[in-house]
Amino acid sequence: MTKALVVLFWLLTSLFVLVLVTLPISQQTHLIAGTTVVIAMALLKAVKPTGVWRLIALALGTSIVLRYVYWRTTSTLPPINQPENFIVGLIVYLAEMYCVAMLALSLFVVATPLPSRVAPRLRDDELPSVDVFIPSYNEGAELLAGTLAAALGMDYPPDKLHVYLLDDGGTEQKRNSKDLQAAVEAQQRHARLKRLCEELGANYLTRARNEHAKAGNLNNGLAHSSSDIVVVFDADHAPARDFLHSTVGFFRDDPSLFMVQTPHFFLNPDPIERNLRTFQKMPSENEMFYGIIQRGLDKWNSSFFCGSAAALRRSALEATEGFKGRSITEDCETAMELHARGWHSIYVDKPLIAGLQPATFASFIGQRSRWAQGMVQILLFQRPFMKRGLKISQRLCYMSSILFWFFPLARLVFLVAPLFYLFFNLEIFVASGQEFLSYTLSYMLVNLMMQNYLYGSYRWPWISELYEYAQTLYLLPALASVIMHPTKPTFRVTAKDDSVQESRLSEIAWPLFAFFCVLIAGMGMTVFRLIEQPYKADVTLVVGMWNLLNVLLAGCALGVVSERGERQSSQRVRADRRCELILGDTVIPAMIENVSTNGAGISIVGAVKGLERESLLRIRFTPLSRLDGRPELPVVVRRVSAGAGSTTIGVRFQTSDPIHFRLVADLLYATSDRWTAFQAARRYNPGILRGTIWFYALALKQTVRGLIYLYRASVPARADSPVPQQRAGEPT
Repeated sequence: MTKALVVLFWLLTSLFVLVLVTLPISQQTHLIAGTTVVIAMALLKAVKPTGVWRLIALALGTSIVLRYVYWRTTSTLPPINQPENFIVGLIVYLAEMYCVAMLALSLFVVATPLPSRVAPRLRDDELPSVDVFIPSYNEGAELLAGTLAAALGMDYPPDKLHVYLLDDGGTEQKRNSKDLQAAVEAQQRHARLKRLCEELGANYLTRARNEHAKAGNLNNGLAHSSSDIVVVFDADHAPARDFLHSTVGFFRDDPSLFMVQTPHFFLNPDPIERNLRTFQKMPSENEMFYGIIQRGLDKWNSSFFCGSAAALRRSALEATEGFKGRSITEDCETAMELHARGWHSIYVDKPLIAGLQPATFASFIGQRSRWAQGMVQILLFQRPFMKRGLKISQRLCYMSSILFWFFPLARLVFLVAPLFYLFFNLEIFVASGQEFLSYTLSYMLVNLMMQNYLYGSYRWPWISELYEYAQTLYLLPALASVIMHPTKPTFRVTAKDDSVQESRLSEIAWPLFAFFCVLIAGMGMTVFRLIEQPYKADVTLVVGMWNLLNVLLAGCALGVVSERGERQSSQRVRADRRCELILGDTVIPAMIENVSTNGAGISIVGAVKGLERESLLRIRFTPLSRLDGRPELPVVVRRVSAGAGSTTIGVRFQTSDPIHFRLVADLLYATSDRWTAFQAARRYNPGILRGTIWFYALALKQTVRGLIYLYRASVPARADSPVPQQRAGEPT
């Protein structure tokens, strides 16, 4: 009875809202209503931004969005007897409706996300046995050694923890390849990694053939192991000591739980963050997904496997015959299959692993192309909107995650739509400039405010638009390919150990520069039309402003593909660990200030006699992991800087023994709290006005920087000239 009343209430409410948004009102009345809603949302944001007041504000915003949809549908489409205008106008309309649909799905998913969960702490005798899988294909031994050492250093009973390196780069198929060089490299890799695992205390596992990519590799791991829980870490995802205690406790209380997923935290910026220099002050792009969306999905039992940093129940995986591999995004496909069979998932919003992101823009695009193609494959093969076993809420959640990847189609339409009018005089909508401004400005402002309500300090204004634009021209061919040939895409490992040693333009930068020129030409056509057709000035100004916004977005993207050179080979993180430096027979108290995979920065009180570049030292500290005694880590001094009353040195690790990798992992990965603190320091909400001003100031600077890089690339370098680097005072 209660459920029926709730359904009736929502039906009546929906009918009432539908009547309201379809009432015939004047343009002036709509403008007043829109202004009132904007003011009310702003006041609610300032006074009561959470709870039911947050939902009221979102409902007010939704009313303006629906009013805009009604106006666009009933009043603005060109006549069908003008096919050249109607077709273009309909395309723009459909792109807008896609965005409205995605907003509706977002509201459903993240209007009231769950808070992060805390796993119950179990006694050692209650803890399940755990198999840790680290799948690898072409990653180097040093990178793998760090991840293996961190996994072995997790706080867990040693007899219940089994770490496996699943090496798909040393399979029998590769070692027996007809390509002699490839076969020799595979044999050397096989021997080197097998020896590394033996020295560290991990298990080395490979297979006969490279079949079904990562999913096949993981399934081979399942076939050769037996623990209750399976934990998956990517080759570059090193866990903190508390990973298992923060996840496995959930499995005891819920026998239908198949997975506990944790966020992916990255030590290094992605190429966009690095080139725009926003990594230290603005939340990373993935934080909106892991900080908000996954918690929203968790509310509907739809948080899905992200390929790494997750614990999974073996019996659940066995029920589906292992990891699914029909698509190239085996993680989401596997989770959806298990959700459809009635299994549950949990999301823990705490960074418990530290990984690496692609360093170059080209590898970033390669990664995103794989994600986009894999999600489209799931849509075509699995049809989540009608998959048996999924609840309606789960279908909506999966469709939200999948349909997002069609953004390049809508983004391209919004980029070229103004050009249809400016260059070809095609009417993309039927309305006066005043009507368009009245309805569209209120819609855009309300949309920005709703996004600010939903994502707040996790996503600053206009950043989503920048990331989407930067990917659009490159993902369109990937989408077209998978739609026409769904089985064609193959799994490609994202390069994580590449780097940009010298400042340069990305090798795939030219499409963004070409399109920027087209948009600049659109600005010229705006001026031309204002002069030649003053009687259409209102519409021309509106369309010209639309094109100007696109120009600013495109200009900012020029900075995205202007790759900054990196001096450091690996990212440093704060350590703040007391230690002792051993120089010959001298023991020197010191502090490890920061650490990377290759070395550390150490501060010493006062001056140290005999300490100079290339000095050989040993570092001794109390490890947090379970290591016997106080082992020492050999280092070589690379830099000495004497200050007032102190000395700072930079050292490079000399990792020649397995215990050395364990010590470096202890310094770099043992404590997850530092990752939480780093994220928290970047998470603040600049607000729509301040965020917009900041973004467009950034866009202007990056436009100039991108054009400077283009000029340098176009001028032939003299043989005796140094490679151009970033200059002091150059726009950042």
